[in-house]
Amino acid sequence: MKALDTNILIRFLTGDDDTQAKKVYALFKQTESERKELFVPLVVVLEIIWVLESVYDISRAEIIETVDDLLSMPVLKFEQPAVLQQLVHFAPKNTVDLSDILIAGSAKISGCSAILTFDKKAAKHDRFELVD
Repeated sequence: MKALDTNILIRFLTGDDDTQAKKVYALFKQTESERKELFVPLVVVLEIIWVLESVYDISRAEIIETVDDLLSMPVLKFEQPAVLQQLVHFAPKNTVDLSDILIAGSAKISGCSAILTFDKKAAKHDRFELVD
């Protein structure tokens, strides 16, 4: 199995570089026809969230929908898919940063009782603990 870098999925999602986007579509079709999967590390999803928010100014709701759509693609195999499903389920119900929700879910699945932070906004999430 091969893994994907963030820029591959950004080209797929935005089509901002037509040549590269076509290569990604071809890659996905070939992988699907071979009945294989492409691995998506959790950190790549975190980067996708950051790029879509900061570079493309995509709304929170659209990013959540995008992650949900990616999860449904049979050609993609995600690291910790349960964490991403929690993100899709939990994110529309609050205002915590999407990246912080992802960090909290990953820490929980890894057996952590809390995430220590200096970020007062993140500390509003029940999994974060403010260090003062």
